[in-house]
Amino acid sequence: MQYTEGSLGRVFVLRLEEGEVLNDTIENFAREQRISHGLAFFLGGSGDGSKVVVGPEAGRETIIPMIHALKGAQEVLALGTIIPNEAGEPLLHMHAASGREGKATVGCTRAGMEVWLVGEVVVLEILGAAAARRRKDPGTGFQLLGISK
Repeated sequence: MQYTEGSLGRVFVLRLEEGEVLNDTIENFAREQRISHGLAFFLGGSGDGSKVVVGPEAGRETIIPMIHALKGAQEVLALGTIIPNEAGEPLLHMHAASGREGKATVGCTRAGMEVWLVGEVVVLEILGAAAARRRKDPGTGFQLLGISK
């Protein structure tokens, strides 16, 4: 296990508008507000055709993401971390549970989750956690969290 310690900084409450793309909007907001590290909560709806990554196709030798398109407007609850990449840009890693008519999907929002009608986001800024960075893993190509001491 790797870890670093931080403290709570600013708290932001955002209202996202219909059609905004979740990851792009939160990352742009973090950039504008100079939030390098944080925790983001999303509550709202996703639009028809929103996409989530629902797992790799098979194995670990070659990771091929499985992209799932959501059908119809869906209820969504999501949680993610904002951690800078090697270039210092804030990068959101968020997973969401979405559902409609008793059917649920869970996946990573990176593929393109769009807001339906309204989305509420709370961002908690984490101060003093500069040791936490996302670094590109050569084996998977993923931006994985690492803690440098």
